[in-house]
Amino acid sequence: MRNTDLQTLIDGLASAALFPPGEAADAAAHVFTALKSPGPANAPPPPSNMPVLRYLEPAFEDASAGPGIVPVIATAVAALAPALPWYRRADSARPEFENGHANAQIIGPNGLEVRDDVVIGVSLMAPGIQYPDHQHPPAEVYVVMSDGEWRQEDGPWHRPGRGGLVFNPPNIVHAMRAGDTPLLAIWCLAPVPSPD
Repeated sequence: MRNTDLQTLIDGLASAALFPPGEAADAAAHVFTALKSPGPANAPPPPSNMPVLRYLEPAFEDASAGPGIVPVIATAVAALAPALPWYRRADSARPEFENGHANAQIIGPNGLEVRDDVVIGVSLMAPGIQYPDHQHPPAEVYVVMSDGEWRQEDGPWHRPGRGGLVFNPPNIVHAMRAGDTPLLAIWCLAPVPSPD
C-alpha cells in the first residue's frame, strides 16, 4: 500500500498531465498506467542540507496559490520533501548552478517508491539559475508548479505558467530557467519503448 501523500501526488499529476490530449498526455498515460501497481518502499535518506533547499518553502507557497490541481500537488510534494533523496548535477565550471539547483527522485530507482519502469521527480532552482541544455532517451513531461521558462533545441524560451505542461520528446535538447522567483517543477520520465 502506498503512502497517502504519494498517492495524492500521483493522482494529482495524472489529472494535470493527462489533459489535454496530445503527445504529453500520451507519454503521461504510460507513466500512470505503470503506476497502478505500487512498487516497494525505499528507506528515506538522511536529511539534506543543500543551501538551495531554503527556496522550497517559498516555492511551495507560490504553487499553493496556483490554478486547478496545482495546490494539491504542491501540498503532497511539500509533505514528501523532507524524506526525498535530494541531489544535484555537478558543474565545477558553474558553481552558481551547482549550488543553485536540486533534484530528487520521488518514484524511481532512487525514489521513495522503488521502480525501474518509470521515474517521477522534482526540480528546484534558485532565482536566476538556468539548468543547462541536456537530453535523454525517455520522453519527459513536466508539470510546472511555478513561474519559469523552458526551451527546446534553439527555439525561443516560453513560459507555460503554473499548472502548464512541457513535453520533451525523446532525445530532444532542452533547458529551463528560473526568473526572479524559485522554479519548481515535477517531471515524469516515460518508459523507453523496447524495440520489436
